[in-house]
Amino acid sequence: MNRRSYDSCGSEKPLLGETIGECLDRVAARYPDNELLVSIPRGLRFTYREFVAVVDRAAKAFLKLGIRRGDRVAIWSINNYEWVVAQFATARIGAILVNVNPAYRTHELEYVLKESRVRALILIESFKSANYLDMFYEVCPDARRSEPGHLESWRFPHLRSVIFIGSEQHPGMLTRRTFTELGDELGDELLQDEEERLDVDDIINIQYTSGTTGFPKGVLLTHNNILNNAYSVGELLGLTPEDRVCVPVPFYHCFGMVISNLATIAHGGTIVIPSPSFDPAATLKAVQEERCTVLHGVPTMFIDELEEPEFDSYDLTSLRKGIMAGAPCPIEVMRKVEERMHMPEILIAYGQTEASPATTMTRAEDSLERRVSTVGRVMPHQELKIVDPATNKTVPRGEAGEICFRGYMVMSGYDNMPEQTAETIDEHGWLHSGDTGTMDADGYVKITGRIKNMIIRGGENIYPREIEEFLHTLDFIADAQVIGVPDERLGEELLACIRLHGASAPPTPQALRELCKGKIASFKIPRYWKAVDEYPMTITGKVQKFKLREAAERELAEGTLPDSRAAAAPAHTAVRAGADVLTAGPAVP
Repeated sequence: MNRRSYDSCGSEKPLLGETIGECLDRVAARYPDNELLVSIPRGLRFTYREFVAVVDRAAKAFLKLGIRRGDRVAIWSINNYEWVVAQFATARIGAILVNVNPAYRTHELEYVLKESRVRALILIESFKSANYLDMFYEVCPDARRSEPGHLESWRFPHLRSVIFIGSEQHPGMLTRRTFTELGDELGDELLQDEEERLDVDDIINIQYTSGTTGFPKGVLLTHNNILNNAYSVGELLGLTPEDRVCVPVPFYHCFGMVISNLATIAHGGTIVIPSPSFDPAATLKAVQEERCTVLHGVPTMFIDELEEPEFDSYDLTSLRKGIMAGAPCPIEVMRKVEERMHMPEILIAYGQTEASPATTMTRAEDSLERRVSTVGRVMPHQELKIVDPATNKTVPRGEAGEICFRGYMVMSGYDNMPEQTAETIDEHGWLHSGDTGTMDADGYVKITGRIKNMIIRGGENIYPREIEEFLHTLDFIADAQVIGVPDERLGEELLACIRLHGASAPPTPQALRELCKGKIASFKIPRYWKAVDEYPMTITGKVQKFKLREAAERELAEGTLPDSRAAAAPAHTAVRAGADVLTAGPAVP
């Protein structure tokens, strides 16, 4: 037995060795009348045959605009059918799709458009309080004075075309209709010629991920990266042409674009768009009305679905499987999803954008314990090891260290950032994740946290994940996030930010501390406690712990952070920290 924390996975099935466009054509030829896409908000449905026709028309329209292999096309939009069309139309001609986070505002938009050097931008008008047109014109006023398709801007010298997803005419922009009609002037021969020039190792996608400098880094991904990762995920999940996959996760992220869209289409299944952005009620309704068999999401999405007031009124019996990824899943949440949402085959996937994104998955045949307590084993055609961050030496099995990956799925690098690329991918081709974890004797991996999130209290290394798992076993806690806050004596102390079930008053900090005694080691019991209504989140549902930490440090300095070691406040008074309220009462003996 290999005693080192190293594992690899072979496969009887080879890598696909085809471009995304070739994969679409192959699947569409086999299942032309299967539904490929259902957009519930728009009331639209496309079969594979119909979708290929729409994609080809859009691809020729891009060619008419002068977009060719290697040119960059950005899309700034919430989930809609046009996003999926753009995903495959750009791949068809070898253009590089640049995914722009819909949560970005003017400063971030300007940065991404400059850094990615896009030739074309696709955008929507508005969503909720965000007006994308106004923000674009603010950073690119030259567009108001330009002819559609002939933009000239000193700030964005590469940008030539702006495509508006809508029918209204706006200065300097093509409408959806005028754009698509451009392709009608071209024959199929030009499109075929462009496709023949493509290679599986061509960069096809740029996804932006947060960097340590505060500026996003553009992850360069190829056909080979994301298509094979999508196919492998679908194989392990057991996707078939009969599956209908509800996709509430954002398309701009690898989870939505690769694990959801691309994996579904690579297996002939149906994508169901329940809403433009995540809405728990809309998601449950979509599952019921479309008889979805698969549901994807990050843990916070599943928590919100389970907490939906009318949850019990939805018929979810069509569900049987899905993927939970994007963040570590609390064990108790996983159990509830399996039991209450009729998903006995739900699997956990783990990875990161730089790895296309999935690197480990649980398997359907794994025991319940395996599926609720680990992120599974390394995926086919990949290698994984766990190293000591200080020495890069592979650690023994069972010992915590940094998780590293190697294989077809590793990104080509960060766009125009060679130094950051070299810091992430070492000389042997290993991608260093920044995540900490352990590998057991059978190769199953547990995530213990982020290297940067590890808390060092009085010389003890504490991984928040372990404490969060325990807090999820308390019936009144819906979610928990543990972070470190400064302490003069110990270096750091623990703060638990908890979200509660229902509207009842939470226990006092002293009572919460007592509930932990005897269950977890004393040095792992949080000193500080906050009850919150919600967490600061990324659009993909990841909790932004750095924002929790910033707020906690301010409250600590002000003396308003609820302390379980402090003398209890009089009964029925409240200790406030901003909008968060933690009811205090007599100290528990």
